[in-house]
Amino acid sequence: MDEIIKKKEGFEGQKAIVIPRQILNSRCARNNIIGTMYITDIGYYPRAQHHFRERAGGAEQHILIYCHDGKGKICFHKREYTLAAGEYCVIPIKAPHSYAADPVNPWTIYWVHFKGGIADYIVGEMISQDRLKGFIRYDRQCIDLFNEIYDRLESGYASNALLHANMCLWNLIASFLYNDDYGSQDALTEKSVTDKAIDYMKCNVSKDLSLAEIAREARLSHSHFSFVFKRKTGFTPIQYFNHLKVQKACQFLIFTSMRIKQIALEVGIEDQYYFSRMFSKLMGMSPNQYRELRAL
Repeated sequence: MDEIIKKKEGFEGQKAIVIPRQILNSRCARNNIIGTMYITDIGYYPRAQHHFRERAGGAEQHILIYCHDGKGKICFHKREYTLAAGEYCVIPIKAPHSYAADPVNPWTIYWVHFKGGIADYIVGEMISQDRLKGFIRYDRQCIDLFNEIYDRLESGYASNALLHANMCLWNLIASFLYNDDYGSQDALTEKSVTDKAIDYMKCNVSKDLSLAEIAREARLSHSHFSFVFKRKTGFTPIQYFNHLKVQKACQFLIFTSMRIKQIALEVGIEDQYYFSRMFSKLMGMSPNQYRELRAL
């Protein structure tokens, strides 16, 4: 594999772990728990001035790069991506690529190489949805997870350390891929609209809100709000609101002795029988059956 590396002797504060391939083959790839997605390399480069790497034949793993500060550029699939603070990029396995820190404002990056059958599927989905680059508004969880993974691997390659680190990888990947704003202004607006609407629903779960009231809170027309909300969550606003009502009802059923009619009123539904039908449809059992089951 052709590979070009250009950088200084190192970056102050840098750290990296490359897991021995023998360990990967014997302890990771064949493990029933972590074999579908596991770490091969992990590292952190602060203020990585002159950092440059080119792999004409691609890498043997998928690469996740998160830019915490500064900026840089990544090229692959005949596209150039500028990576600024708060943004991440995933480079697919075997994709020819190059990346470099900005010469004036060099990036600080956290990076992970990972592979496995599920990893291939996840990255394939990202490619089909054009989501190989994204933005993380709140990154503390991601950095904490990275440090937890790194610390466990740094302690050695005992089975428990490998299992712990690689099971944390699932959480790390989810924190990036499913808690992001997709890097565009439209997506930022979309996320703020849905988040604001969901917060409004949660605060008013005891009320019978209409679509018009929820859309008005989001400051969008009924039709546009419904389109944006369903694209983001997979549910219509009213479906989502009913899910929150049933979730709250479950808590009343578990933790109180309130009657079903009273619980229905607490979640903004006056018709006890309509409430029971909605509950049964979502939970697969009646409210009374749910209470009896949870009491066991």
